[in-house]
Amino acid sequence: LTPHAPVVSANGHATNHMLIYMDDGEMQVQEGASGASGAKRTFKRGDVLWRPASGPYVAVNTSDHPIRILEIDLKGKPAGPAPKTALDPAAVDPQRYKVEFENEFVRVLRIHFGPKETGANHEHILNRVVFYLNDQPNAKADEVRMSGAATHVESNNSDQPADRIAVEIK
Repeated sequence: LTPHAPVVSANGHATNHMLIYMDDGEMQVQEGASGASGAKRTFKRGDVLWRPASGPYVAVNTSDHPIRILEIDLKGKPAGPAPKTALDPAAVDPQRYKVEFENEFVRVLRIHFGPKETGANHEHILNRVVFYLNDQPNAKADEVRMSGAATHVESNNSDQPADRIAVEIK
């Protein structure tokens, strides 16, 4: 979003969506067709926000620099209750996998590996969108990848921390 340039969404969003802020910034979102009074939102790189389907709005980047937002639109309702696994990453490796947000549509994991760390064996049973917050041995900062089911052990072979966000789609 360009600084101080209003973005008018005359029809709003027909779908629920998850936002991942890719830059630090501040914006004002004015709900409704008139764009009347809106809340200011300050955010940091890597912050996440759930936005349910909504009507018209106007968004203005009030920062002095462009900001990028990764938007994940959810096209439908969950197929049913999310499946469970005994090898859930947040349960078997809570030091590295923290649940940042969860509702009936998504679960957001904040993942942090210190330098040269190896995690526990775990299982992903939901499709997920992964956003890389910094350069890592197999990914660059700002890369976005779609991943499916997997059982594995993850390692960070780097001398630097590895941070990412995974949005699991229920």
